[in-house]
Amino acid sequence: MILSQETLTIALVALLADALIGWPEAFYRRVSHPVVWIGRLISALDASWNRGGNRIARGAVAVAVTVGAALLPALLLTWALMPLPFGPVLLGLLAWPLVATRSLHDHVAAVARPLAAGNVPAAKAAVAMIVGRDLDDRPEPIARAALESLAENTSDGVVAPILWAAVAGLPGIAAYKAVNTLDSMIGHMSPRHALFGRVAARLDDLVNLPASRLTALLFLLAAAPAGGRAAGVIRRDARRHRSPNAGWPEAAMAGALDVRLSGPRRYHGIETPEPWLNGNARDPQPRDLLAGLRLYRRAMALLGLGLAALLLA
Repeated sequence: MILSQETLTIALVALLADALIGWPEAFYRRVSHPVVWIGRLISALDASWNRGGNRIARGAVAVAVTVGAALLPALLLTWALMPLPFGPVLLGLLAWPLVATRSLHDHVAAVARPLAAGNVPAAKAAVAMIVGRDLDDRPEPIARAALESLAENTSDGVVAPILWAAVAGLPGIAAYKAVNTLDSMIGHMSPRHALFGRVAARLDDLVNLPASRLTALLFLLAAAPAGGRAAGVIRRDARRHRSPNAGWPEAAMAGALDVRLSGPRRYHGIETPEPWLNGNARDPQPRDLLAGLRLYRRAMALLGLGLAALLLA
């Protein structure tokens, strides 16, 4: 892997811009968001092509069309802007909305604050915005769901797009975001999408593999002096998760906070018997969700410092 000064600049600018500003509501009202644009295309392809025979092949073509639609304008913008004096900075600003550093923190903080204050109904309403499982009115399952979402989405929503931006600039992050959005919309094992979304799901597993391991490492480093415990949980439990990638950051989070994550959960009244990560530890409490946010902030600081060090080197 060869990282250039230009692509590292794009990745660092995108990370800093999103961490400091997020995606302002005024921007969303005026221009919406690139992920929304991608989602509209996927919805149209799903409605038009997810029927009849050869659904795996049709889904593969839908993946190619979606990734191509994201990749082509990114390539053209790179060709036009990269030669300019501040071209990589401009491209980093264009990559900025494809990173979820600030929004992920804010969504989880919207659960943590009322949960810590004892307002369980407000916390339950907030966590329903980021997870789809059934939850009762106890604080522990709410904290657990939010921590799992924080760990997994740190990889999918921040580290992976930044990694692909560092490798391939704006085209890298645009293509990654198209694949990740495809997986979130059609890459699940529902009767409608088990065939049509199969290629999207497998491709998402592949492109997220390096970022999931890097995210676990960032959590491990940010957890000092609990990094040794986190490393042990990663070695023992990461591969037990149903996902080939999500188990790594979740195991690191579980070990760093000394709580148990994953485990059985209900969707639409049906329980899925998932294995525990760090299963001998206690259930997360509201204070652990606040600690998880602190761990996340330290890990993101390490990510930014790592990019800056590589850029200077």
